[in-house]
Amino acid sequence: MLLLVALSGVALAQNNTNSPYTRYGYGQLADVGSSNSKAMGGVAYGLRDGSLVNFANPASYTAVDSLTFIFDGAVSLQNTNFSNGTLKQNAKNSSFDYVTMLFRVAPWCGMSFGLLPYSNVGYSMTEYRPNEDFPESSSSVKYAGDGGLHQLYVGAGFKIFKNLSVGANFSYLWGDISRSTELTFPLDANQLSFQRASSATLKSYKLDFGLQYTQMLGKKHALTLGAVVSPGHDIDNRTSIETQVGSSSTGATYTVRDSLATYGIPLTVGAGLAYVYDNRLTVGADFMFQQWNKTAYMNAKDAFCSRTRIGLGAEYVPNPMGRNYLAHVKYRIGAYYSQPYYKINGVRAANEYGVSGGFAFPLMRTRSMLSVTAQYVRTKGKQPSFLDENTLRISIGITFNERWFFKSQVE
Repeated sequence: MLLLVALSGVALAQNNTNSPYTRYGYGQLADVGSSNSKAMGGVAYGLRDGSLVNFANPASYTAVDSLTFIFDGAVSLQNTNFSNGTLKQNAKNSSFDYVTMLFRVAPWCGMSFGLLPYSNVGYSMTEYRPNEDFPESSSSVKYAGDGGLHQLYVGAGFKIFKNLSVGANFSYLWGDISRSTELTFPLDANQLSFQRASSATLKSYKLDFGLQYTQMLGKKHALTLGAVVSPGHDIDNRTSIETQVGSSSTGATYTVRDSLATYGIPLTVGAGLAYVYDNRLTVGADFMFQQWNKTAYMNAKDAFCSRTRIGLGAEYVPNPMGRNYLAHVKYRIGAYYSQPYYKINGVRAANEYGVSGGFAFPLMRTRSMLSVTAQYVRTKGKQPSFLDENTLRISIGITFNERWFFKSQVE
């Protein structure tokens, strides 16, 4: 039975989680989407909005107009409840979400830069193993880990025809992940203790290719089909594994180090549809598949399960041309279902469900927006011994959307 202890919030860009599930693989994978996408259940592949940065599909960059420079960033606060059926613990975190920029370089090309999280590792927990027949043999095992991966990207979108755009993001992927396991015998100092610590420094590239096709259905109706492909491949790493066995009374220890390991990132494919009515109502749906089941990790070819995600979402603006402030507020809602890639004892560890909603408030006398998003996420263990998690996350995003390239004329 796992006793969740020493859970502490860490407000660092590389660590915004206390989930015990991050003990496995690269940890908790970050959502690929900006504030509007998160509020709409993660829908992004088919979205085309010239006032926002949709880095989930680089083909969307062509939607930005020639006079606009967009700067978009967000942070999050969250509270998570962990439960294994008998014990409960809470943990609070704050984190950096992303920072991105978007502008047009030609009538047929838009460009974007940004810094995004890829994954987060953060946990500390203890398992006590009592031995009623031989109490002195009762043991305690502590698991701890932290770190994560980040990606710095540059991307461009190109308009091929009036209704067809393609694009690509090139990312530099890097980060450090550290984990440790410590076995001790609290009631017998002569028993040999065991410690194992691993540290991995990872770096590589990541490519994302996107496509969007928009079909007008009359003057007020538009339907956009979006698709994204990200090839999988092995990534460079420097790994150190240290094992130490000893007795606190004798001080006898030995250490073994290993630096040979294979890691990879998966093939990812995604597709989505977005319907827009009169620039007021947007309804979208997304599907994503990641081939983690064929991705290497620490030399293991079957460390993970495949990952799927389905999202639905909508955004409504009462009257974009109205004079009333509330007529320009954007109202967003969404939901999603996901099968995470975690595998425990050879089986899929959990399912994940989420609902979200939010608002985007115009900043007075500007084209900029302040976004407030609330997400509720439930991670349900697939076996009684696996943990359940309930997370409430509040995200605050700011989108500076100004006509920096506008040249004023004086007569």
